[in-house]
Formats: sequence, C-alpha cells, structure tokens
Amino acid sequence: MSHTYQDAAYQDQDSHAPMRPARVGEKAPVFAARTTMGVQSLTDFRGKWLVFFSHPADFTPVCTSEFIAFEQAADRFRALDCELLGLSADSIYAHLAWVQNVEERFGVRISFPIVEDIGLSIAEAYGMIDSFSTSTATIRSVFFIDPNGIVRAMIHYPMAVGRSVDEILRVLAALQATDEKALAAPEGWQPGDTLLQAPPMTVAAMQERLPLVGTRARDWYYSEASQ
Repeated sequence: MSHTYQDAAYQDQDSHAPMRPARVGEKAPVFAARTTMGVQSLTDFRGKWLVFFSHPADFTPVCTSEFIAFEQAADRFRALDCELLGLSADSIYAHLAWVQNVEERFGVRISFPIVEDIGLSIAEAYGMIDSFSTSTATIRSVFFIDPNGIVRAMIHYPMAVGRSVDEILRVLAALQATDEKALAAPEGWQPGDTLLQAPPMTVAAMQERLPLVGTRARDWYYSEASQ
C-alpha cells in the first residue's frame, strides 16, 4: 500500500469518540507516518505479528543498547512471522543520523523502520506518553499486535530501565503457542515447555478432571496439557 506524507498521522476512526490509550484485546490505533524506510501504515503489517515499541530519545545509551539487541534478534522475530517497528518523538532526520551512527560506531545496521512522531499523536493514541507529562520523551512501551491488528499484550518500562529482548521473544512465542492450541502458558514458560489447560467451568467438567489428579493434574483446576 502506498501513502503520502500528507496522511502521515494517527487516523482516528471515530473523531467524536474520546481518545483513550490502546488496550489489550482491542484494535490497535491505525496510523500512517514517516519512517526511516518511507511512509508506512500500521495496516501494512496486517497478516503478520508486529512488535511495536517506543523509545525515549535517539542518541541515548539505553535506547542504543536496545536497538542493537532488537536488530541482533531480528531474524528470531522474523522466524516467528513477526516484524519490528520502533517509534520516538524525534524527527526523521534525527532517526537517520542515529541509525547511521549506530552502524558506524557499533557495526550494526538497523533493518527495521523507526517512526517519526513529532506531534505525539501516535504516542498518545497508544498510551506511550503521559498526557500530563512536561517532557516529550516516550516511555519504553512494547505492544504485541496480532495479524488481525488486535493488541494482544503490552509492557511498559520506565525510562531508566532497558528492556529484555529475550523476554519480548518469550511473550511473542507464548501468545502464538496459546493461540494455536487454545491453552495457557504458566510462569516462566519457554518454547517447548508444557502448557496448561483452562480450568473447568462446570461441576461435570471438574469431575472429569479428578481422575487425572496425580498424573497430568495437580488438582482439578491445575492440569497440564498433553504433549
């Protein structure tokens, strides 16, 4: 899909509705914006998973470490049919200068686009920035958007704490695994680990689980899925 710079903005689908941040289980706010790889729209990623993340500012140490880590894991994301998309309130020119500096100083070429959001319309639509903040720096937000454009998970970090790319990959893999089998991922789940069945919702279903206690079930409400 082609876009022009004139439509590079958050696209409110109902201009009369009050704006509130994106929520898990709802459609991700649609936008088109300038990026380091041309004007792109959120709808360009439809049909794939997307990890959409914000960073406080270009030319900062924690953000640089994160972008290097994201790029080094880019093939692992793509193996999970997932694209990466970054954003900050800096201008496209700052983005271009920064990615060039990262390549020159760290030997890493950033292969995914970074969105320009000088007007903060996208950041505000996603809840990446506090509307009462006196700074334009976005917090470290991560949004997991599924192939249908639905926000499936989100993580927010303070400005001073860098993200774990391994954890972001783990959450993505867990979302895909639980979707595929309609199951749930326990604490610390890693790809290849056992998933859990949803708890029974009726007396009859509970009684069906009781014979499994001591084998695949710890109790009627806690049952591992068969491999």
